[in-house]
Amino acid sequence: MKLWLLNHLPTPWLALLVVGGIIVLALVGSLLTTRLLPTLATGDNNDMVGVVLGMFGAIYGIILAFVIVNLWTDLQTAKTVVATEASAVSQIVRDAQAFPPVTRGAVHACVHDYVHSVVERQWPLMRAGRGDAAATSQAVDDLYRVLAAYQPRTFPEQAFYEKALDSLNEVAAQRRARISQSHDELPVLLQVLIFGGAAVIVLITLLYGVRRQGVRLLFVGSVSALIGFSLLLVIVLDCPYAGDMSVSPQPFRESALAPLW
Repeated sequence: MKLWLLNHLPTPWLALLVVGGIIVLALVGSLLTTRLLPTLATGDNNDMVGVVLGMFGAIYGIILAFVIVNLWTDLQTAKTVVATEASAVSQIVRDAQAFPPVTRGAVHACVHDYVHSVVERQWPLMRAGRGDAAATSQAVDDLYRVLAAYQPRTFPEQAFYEKALDSLNEVAAQRRARISQSHDELPVLLQVLIFGGAAVIVLITLLYGVRRQGVRLLFVGSVSALIGFSLLLVIVLDCPYAGDMSVSPQPFRESALAPLW
């Protein structure tokens, strides 16, 4: 459900759905609470509610900050992995310029198949959380076979051959890391803690008494809006290859790889 929303709704619409939905539910809950328990408006329990709200808010804020920082770090790591992989593929194309025409053409054909498989086949699977190594396995295997069959005859060819092989090993490693990242998400227990904690904070705010209904609704709405935007950030960052903020495959279309498109 989360991946479907990220892939089918622009971020503003997703924000309206998540943040707006939480605000509306909180305001409706506030109106129902004051109707069912009118004595809350007197504020007799505000001292106790304030202490509980402050304690829960502090603990939840620390946990939420920890989660968001880690998710943001994971997103930046995913971008670095993609950029490193694309750079290594580009380097193979450059190193192949030192090879004989037949070998150079075979390398370019394999790289062409690889980048097209990554962008056109593997990326849609990763956006859906189903990253599969099979989409690019054949192209990687073909590259290894081409380099294994090539025998450098001069010192420059040997030097470029070793660099190309190192780059290919780097491609294989970063490809595996990228596919693994496409499956990653917050552990279930942590998701329960984040979303359950948000519900608890909002429910506690409903118990805070204010005689003027407008001020009470403003208080509840402000807290629920902050909670809503925090949850929206968690949802968006938890899926680095889905949504508007997702990692782009554009590096596989740039630099030395641009002529292959």
